[in-house]
Amino acid sequence: MCGIAGKINLKPAEPIDPNLIHRMLDAIHHRGPDDNGVFSDEQVGLGNARLSIIDLPGGRQPICNEDGTIWIVFNGEIYNYLELRSELETAGHIFRTHSDTEVLVHLYEERGEDWLLQLNGQFAIALWDQTQRTLILARDRMGVRPIYYTVESGYLLFASEVKALFSHPDIEPELDPVSLAQIFTFWTTLSPRSCFRNIQSVPPGHYLTIKNGDIRVNQYWRLDMAVNNEAPRSLDDAAEKLRYLLSDAVRLRLRSDVPVGAYLSGGLDSSSITALTNQHTETRLKTFSIAFSDQTFDESHYQNTINEFLNVESSSIRCTLKDIGAAFPQVIRHTEMPVLRTAPVPMFLLSQLVHENGFKVVLTGEGADEILGGYDIFKEAKIRRFWARQPDSNFRPLLLHRLYPYLNARAFGGDAYLKTFFGKNLTHTDDPFYSHQLRWQNTARCWRFFSPDIQAEIKGYDPLVDLAETLPVEFKNWDPFAQSQYLEITIFLSEYLLSSQGDRMGMANSVEGRYPFLDPRVVDYSVGLPAHFKMYGLREKAVLKKAMDNLLPPETINRYKQPYRAPIRSVFFGEDSPEYVDECLAAKKLQETGYFNPETVAGLSTKCRRGGRVSETEEMALVGILSVQLLHSMWRS
Repeated sequence: MCGIAGKINLKPAEPIDPNLIHRMLDAIHHRGPDDNGVFSDEQVGLGNARLSIIDLPGGRQPICNEDGTIWIVFNGEIYNYLELRSELETAGHIFRTHSDTEVLVHLYEERGEDWLLQLNGQFAIALWDQTQRTLILARDRMGVRPIYYTVESGYLLFASEVKALFSHPDIEPELDPVSLAQIFTFWTTLSPRSCFRNIQSVPPGHYLTIKNGDIRVNQYWRLDMAVNNEAPRSLDDAAEKLRYLLSDAVRLRLRSDVPVGAYLSGGLDSSSITALTNQHTETRLKTFSIAFSDQTFDESHYQNTINEFLNVESSSIRCTLKDIGAAFPQVIRHTEMPVLRTAPVPMFLLSQLVHENGFKVVLTGEGADEILGGYDIFKEAKIRRFWARQPDSNFRPLLLHRLYPYLNARAFGGDAYLKTFFGKNLTHTDDPFYSHQLRWQNTARCWRFFSPDIQAEIKGYDPLVDLAETLPVEFKNWDPFAQSQYLEITIFLSEYLLSSQGDRMGMANSVEGRYPFLDPRVVDYSVGLPAHFKMYGLREKAVLKKAMDNLLPPETINRYKQPYRAPIRSVFFGEDSPEYVDECLAAKKLQETGYFNPETVAGLSTKCRRGGRVSETEEMALVGILSVQLLHSMWRS
């Protein structure tokens, strides 16, 4: 895994200054502390900061083809590179290294426009074709690895992280009000938008071509949620095939010249990956886990169960409120995006533990809930649709207690609150966003904390209109469960989870995460299964539970799903409240930055300090306000 950066002149100009590329690489040194390299000519400069994992002595980048007409820098891993290399050698290509990076160069030569579809991997690629005078910037299907770019007068800059773009004196970091509106609705921006003005990301499954000053965005892959008519007819058969595909995805992701560990939360997904990884390793597997001092969030018991059941070596970090508060600013520097949850912080501390143990690579369970229907939001939509058939029923909304057994204790008015909150727009089942509308509306209540200036800039703006324009034409033909999955995969997973809790938190400590559930074969197979194989009644991920029936203990398979969360109010307003909280929320500071209304923020702050009940929306607003204030100060102070 690595970081990449570069520049291309869009019209005749001075040759690229290699010193600029080196400064950009310095800004993302954490992504690749082992080595760095730069290629430059009169039009393009390519840079790579390397985290050595495959072909440790020979995989130095940039890498070129035999005659030096094609150059590449690459962030990621190509898991099927050995198979591709064999085909390319048969076709006559000559290799000088044993790296997966060199495979990309020859694959592009051999396959042309179809080269990206041959890849089973996670990647951000910059490839310079000198003969065609064309730069290609490409990103993997699911968006595991990031690549940002900005277009200025006469040139384009690109990098794995936005902070590298700020190395150029022309690039001013300025938060975008429309992006803030999206984040305070969806938890993230909608691709290709970043949270900074004039800085975009290459969308997942897309590539850019830059030639003769012309920039084009091309889609090479899209998510198809239609049920596959050739899918297995029985749950047993479906589970057997899923287990095979997932096991092979794990096998490929163990290709490494350095040790590989596994993240273990104690839930079904990470436990499944740990169990399958354990089957493919000759040495004793090491797992890494998060424990919390706050028992509300702690899953140590379940982690211990799996570690003992599989007889693996384990290491755990115990996160206290003070730990989370202290690390939060550093985390925001790496997310480069306001967040509405503290959940990324323990992931940052976990990757720190991995790094301290001498590991560079971990396998994780991300993606299972999205592609196999594991989240409560899918159950919630199913129950609400059932309730909508008899909207006056007093019994049907009580099914929501099976999703949220803690709801009565937390809600203002028990069942009355349940019916009021979840009954909003109950019968609007034709709404394409039916499954997510309540969540987004609830999050968007945070807009009330924006300053009058920001309110004026986003007046009349509706993020859902932008989202609707991105939906594929086939969306309306998919069943409601598939529609829900599509929204969760393309927004929450690709734009938030794999970035703010995935790539950024791992690479902050030079740790590469690998995701077997996001193997293209596993994704295509899983989303193409009938809905009842994924959610049988209200039993989530039924096919995965069946697939792992003999590989995991019953306690793990049958446990109630505990969403991964981290404490919020008690972190920032507890006994160990960080000093930066008062500074960020001070009226003078809020007026200086201009994003939030000091009066409404003061009301929130007072409520938090008094220790009473703070709603979920208010907690999200608190984290969002703090992260925006911190983000602004990092580059604008």
